Amino acid sequence: QGWPVESGGGSVQAGGSLRLSCALTDAPISKHCMGWFRQTPGNEREGVATIFWPSDTTYYADSVKGRFTTSQDDFGRMVYLQMNNLKPEDSGTYYCAAALGRGCPSGGGQYGDFEHWGQGTQVTVAS
Repeated sequence: QGWPVESGGGSVQAGGSLRLSCALTDAPISKHCMGWFRQTPGNEREGVATIFWPSDTTYYADSVKGRFTTSQDDFGRMVYLQMNNLKPEDSGTYYCAAALGRGCPSGGGQYGDFEHWGQGTQVTVAS
């Protein structure tokens, strides 16, 4: 399948910023929901944010509200997660995921609400 594909992870100091990208190249484009999740060892994948194409309706988990912003291009091919004022507890593997042909689940959704997953990108925030 080859999509979605995340990029942009890395290591930063607390208070720093990172921008993650998620590419949907070659994906069939219709209405869809893109989700951002993160996971740390031994823990379940946690929903961080969602964005619906084409309306740009967004959702954020309380833990990131006011610090993270998700956006997308006009064509539904690229999705972004701008992460500001990062904290050590934001560290983890970040995944983007796609749910095609339908809207976003309430409350950010669960793993099973999205059928297409990227490979993940690592984010490390040092204190």
